[in-house]
Amino acid sequence: MQFPELKDQMVIITGGANGIGSAIVRAFHAQGAEIHFCDIDESAGNALVQELGDQVRYRKLDLTKEGQILKWFQEIRRTKTPLRALINNAARDPRQPLTEISAKDWDALLALNLRAYFLMCRESSPLMTTSSAIVNLASITFHQGPSPMTGYVASKGGVIGFTRALARELGPRRIRVNTLSPGWVMTERQLKDFVRPATKRLIRDAQCIPDLLLPEDIADVAVFLCSDASRAITGQEILADRGWYHS
Repeated sequence: MQFPELKDQMVIITGGANGIGSAIVRAFHAQGAEIHFCDIDESAGNALVQELGDQVRYRKLDLTKEGQILKWFQEIRRTKTPLRALINNAARDPRQPLTEISAKDWDALLALNLRAYFLMCRESSPLMTTSSAIVNLASITFHQGPSPMTGYVASKGGVIGFTRALARELGPRRIRVNTLSPGWVMTERQLKDFVRPATKRLIRDAQCIPDLLLPEDIADVAVFLCSDASRAITGQEILADRGWYHS
């Protein structure tokens, strides 16, 4: 589906070089948007720019470093283009038992999975106008509480709470803020490291609709949440999980 209001509009995407992030970059590119995305994977980021062309700009960025974010926004502000959408996607999902998580590990995880979302929203919001949107990616793991992912689940719970309060704060400016929580998505990394035939059977049995989720499925929801078609939706958590957690 095409959303003409997104054509030539500026969109910022974090963690856009691989997996769900690269699918989101491609989906907004298909809408004709002007995309700025960051990632620590320089090779994949540059390859995506080569594939998609001039309307896509990549920046190698460590989102745990505030100074790097501020420098990136200095460059973005020079375009003098209003910001239509921010997609906070970058995150890590380590599997660590509680007794093996150091304070340093915990702080590093939340620095990327939650603190970076705050920094990106803080720097993006002054560039936004009426009809702009923020989409913060969380996860259905918040509803599952799987082991051993305590730190990851805690960070995603923080994202949901952050979204709810920020929607109230930015609402008077007609800026919408929503959480997008994917189910278990068949990215290259998930297929390589975690998904086995038994895993696929578990997923199919748990979902209302048994088809496995692809990155493109999540990207389509992200585009919708930044379009005028979702103008009545803010402060919500949208579960894109084929009905795994539908209660």
